[in-house]
This record gives sequence, structure tokens and C-alpha cells, in this order.
Amino acid sequence: MNRGELYRVRRPGQGDPKKYRVFVVVSRQTLIDSRLSTVICAPVYSRREGLSTEVAVGVREGLKRDSSILCDALVSLPKSMLSDFIGALDDTKLAELERALAIAVAVE
Repeated sequence: MNRGELYRVRRPGQGDPKKYRVFVVVSRQTLIDSRLSTVICAPVYSRREGLSTEVAVGVREGLKRDSSILCDALVSLPKSMLSDFIGALDDTKLAELERALAIAVAVE
């Protein structure tokens, strides 16, 4: 598992009406490689609002349609839930993700 990878998660959590949701791993690689059982992820939504905390993704990243990563809705998920690999962000998209995450958590 690596930072920037996308996984389809079954029954992602309370309040989510979808049976499945795609998430992007955003934790630092050191945490991902550690013995901790969870990683921080950002959900992918099919709608786009044009926010500075969103990153546009789509077919190139393994999705069926244009979507966006929503960095304002970070969650911690068990690594065991991240087993259905979809795709990965390229270096350009990973840089966009890092900028959006910095805005979302107000880090300059």
C-alpha cells in the first residue's frame, strides 16, 4: 500500500448512503508501512464543487467517471478495508493532492 493509491471500500461508514466508496490513501508512507492498523484516507465523490480542497480524478486513475478527491472529509480507515485496488495518482496528481491537503488543514 502506498500514498496516493485508490481503493474501493465496501460499507465505508455510518451515514454514507453508498454500498461502496473509493478512497485515496493520504497518510505519510512511514505510517502506512508501520504496524499501526489504520491509515488516513480522503473520499472520492462523483460530484465536483470546484473547491481548492478538491482534486479532479477520473479514468486515468482507474475510475469509471470524472470525480474528485475531497480533502475536507478525511477519515481513518483500517488497512484491512483497503483491499480492492483501483489505481494510483501520478506525480502531478499527487502534488495537487498535497496542495489540497495543506489548504484543508490550514498548513502554509
